[in-house]
Amino acid sequence: MKPIHITDDTFKKEVVESNTLTLVDFWAEWCGPCRLIAPILDELSAEYKGEVKFTKLDVDENPSTAMAFSVRSIPTLIVFRNGKPVNRIIGYMPKDELKRRIEDSRHMVVA
Repeated sequence: MKPIHITDDTFKKEVVESNTLTLVDFWAEWCGPCRLIAPILDELSAEYKGEVKFTKLDVDENPSTAMAFSVRSIPTLIVFRNGKPVNRIIGYMPKDELKRRIEDSRHMVVA
């Protein structure tokens, strides 16, 4: 299972209105670390199928959402619960660390 590609137009429906813990990968085609983390996100998307929704938002094609969440470097992964951001992960990290951060997101308080 691969992450769902979302846009500024589909962000509200896919993320804000989702009842599932949702990870948004803010990325761009030219970003080396984004390409390195992509296969890890593909694996995690399959592992967490039905538990966590994985999405990807290209910041070059969808600048409004990236600006709204103050994404200044990529990859930035933001985990949303009940439509609210609960965790921000910046930069590449190994699968085990990323998995731990996703698990931590399940218990974080929504601001």
